[in-house]
Amino acid sequence: MGWLDGSVALVTGGASGLGRAVVERFVHEGARCAVLDRSGDRLTRLQEQLGEAVLGVRGDVTVWEDNVKAVEAAVRAFDRLDIFVGNAGIYDDRVSLRELPGEKIDAAFTELFEVDVKGYLMGAKASLSELEKTQGCIIFTASISGLFAGYGGVLYVPAKHAVVGLTRQLALELAPAVRVNAVAPGGIATNLQGLTTLPQEPAPAAGPPERQRGLREPADYAGTYLLLASREHGGVMTGTVVLADGGSSLRGRGGS
Repeated sequence: MGWLDGSVALVTGGASGLGRAVVERFVHEGARCAVLDRSGDRLTRLQEQLGEAVLGVRGDVTVWEDNVKAVEAAVRAFDRLDIFVGNAGIYDDRVSLRELPGEKIDAAFTELFEVDVKGYLMGAKASLSELEKTQGCIIFTASISGLFAGYGGVLYVPAKHAVVGLTRQLALELAPAVRVNAVAPGGIATNLQGLTTLPQEPAPAAGPPERQRGLREPADYAGTYLLLASREHGGVMTGTVVLADGGSSLRGRGGS
């Protein structure tokens, strides 16, 4: 018996990195998963690996119609929706205010906040009516940057703080019908995409050794999502942001 037997989840950005690890763990625990992702190739590979337990939906989390399409596809294929995981995200490579060109602020702010904040809001809204039917839950990927400064830049840190605020506000609004929580991971060994509107260095996983200290594999975090998704084990949790950073915040950004 798995923790999620009979449950259906929709995971955004679930065809690679952390999202893929969450999908794999959910399927292992008995769930079926719809995955909204921009990459058709990655979706195809995911479906080949996990079979009929996964439905790939190609689309963009910043487009309302694509969020609706993903929810409708999940319900059409699996008859219900119990869990929405807002996970798709992009990174600003720790750009500072001094480094950020003034003429680029509008485009860079819009690009990052549309994916990292608006995408979550749209996914939650598109999923809401189905989640209310099943007394389901919403889980957002926040970040250590949603709780502390210094782990992202002048765009990413405010965006992830906004995700924390969104988590708490929706938990208040949607209780008791729908639980809303977030996971705040520390460093992850993935190639998190940077902004197309700014010149970008490689994501932290590809950076120099001093930036790789404390990095964990995506699968290391999947169990936290599982806990929050499980009615039996996480059913009393709502409005909670689970800091899962391997102790990085205790050491501080410059800690060893």
